Parts: sequence; structure tokens; C-alpha cells
Amino acid sequence: MIQIKDLLGLPSLEYHIDNNLTLHENVYRYSSTNFIQLFAEARDAYRDGKIQLNEEDLKLIETTDIGLYGVYEANKVPLDLPMINEDRAIITFKNDYEVKMNTGEGYDDDFEYFKAGEREQVYILDKNDKRVHVEFGDGTNAYIPKDVISIQEKSLVKNRINEAVKKALTEKKSKKKEKKDPPLNKPKRGGSKAYYVYVRDPKTKKIKKVSFGSGGLRAKIKNKEARNAFAARHNCKNKKDRTKAGYWSCNLPRYAPALGLGAKMNTFW
Repeated sequence: MIQIKDLLGLPSLEYHIDNNLTLHENVYRYSSTNFIQLFAEARDAYRDGKIQLNEEDLKLIETTDIGLYGVYEANKVPLDLPMINEDRAIITFKNDYEVKMNTGEGYDDDFEYFKAGEREQVYILDKNDKRVHVEFGDGTNAYIPKDVISIQEKSLVKNRINEAVKKALTEKKSKKKEKKDPPLNKPKRGGSKAYYVYVRDPKTKKIKKVSFGSGGLRAKIKNKEARNAFAARHNCKNKKDRTKAGYWSCNLPRYAPALGLGAKMNTFW
């Protein structure tokens, strides 16, 4: 993130900019109020032209609602906040170590001292190749350099925040795809005219509804002279565009069984 204007009133965002941290490197405890607030502050600052975002952070802001809240069953809930199962790992401190702790409300002024040995942690997220973000049982968390610890896996949280967000987006797209397309090129009775059919426009690739026909079709469809006159009058032999009503009107006899007009007839109307 790059600050280009004053960020008065946006303390979480200002801290990340001062420490050259991205939104994906959120220092607050996952799912805490401050964790969500950072994204809300970034969303407002970006909208007001106060910051510039890298490609990954911009995608978070533009393609998800993270940082915003909705209402579910009368409860206020954060939107697009993937739920991650916080599994356990054993952190072994290779030597005595001092670390500045984050309580979720910000970093404490005092450093906490750890003796060499094992202590159970919640493994949250790889910060980068040199540091690991861990959360302690009392809710505090910190970035621990990898060179002062070793991790014995019990069952680590394998999902990073950005991977979880991608999963949430994928699930959204899958839900949209669950809505099946209507059957194409199969005329049916009804609609604004006598019949209608869904087709895919080869130019736009979108599905289009085509309405065609009139109430007098059934009475004359088996009349050869009437069919020939209609075909000549409407130039049916040159009607090739399935996105036009003329094509379907001309070829109506071919779909007679589906429309309740009798047996199929391989001829123009």
C-alpha cells in the first residue's frame, strides 16, 4: 500500500502503511473486530483516493465485501470473511526470545519474554519466508522469526487468508452456475406470441428469448398450399438466423410434436 494523502482517523491502516504491510499481512487476530476494521478503513481510503493498492489488495476490495457487514437472522455478521479451522501445532523456541505482542487492539509497549522450550500455539499464517504469524491461547499474537523456532505439526492451519478468499469467490461463482440455462432451440407454447424459444446468440454468446407465431398457425399447418404461400411470401429458404422470429416461424412444422401441432413435418410452414 502507498499513502498519498492524510489518513487521520484510520489508525489501523496508518500502522500498516508505516510498517510497509499489505492488507494480506493483516497484523490483527483473524476475524477480530480490528481485523475486519482494517479492510473497512482501506475500502474508505481507496474510495476517497487516499491510498494506492497493489494488485492483490485491490482485488480483495473490488471483488469481495470483506470489511463490510450484513444482517443474518437479526444478527450483524461480517461479509466475505472465510471461516478457517484453527488447528494446532507445537512451537519450540530454540533459545530464549523476546517478542512484542499484539493484543488485537494494537501492539503492547512491553516485550514478552519466552524461554527456550515448547509451547502450544495456533498457527495462523505464513508472513513470508522469514516469519510465522502465531496466535497464543490468551488471544495475543505476533510474528515470530523462523530461525528462532521449530514447528512440530499436530495439524496446522493450511489455508492462508488470500487462499480462503479465493475459495469464497469460487464458491460464489459456483452458486451462480447452479442456475441452469434454459433448454436451447426447443420451441414451446406461450409467451407474448403463440410460441417462444431460447437460443444462444453466436455474436454475444448470451441466451436470447425469441417469440414468434400467431393464433392462426394450427388451423393451416397441414394445408400444403397455405404452407407454400407462406414460405414464398416470407422467403423461408433464406431464413438462417436462429435469433430471429422469421427462422422459427418458417420452420414451425419441424417442431410440430413439441408444440401440439401433430406429427413432425420436414418442410417449411
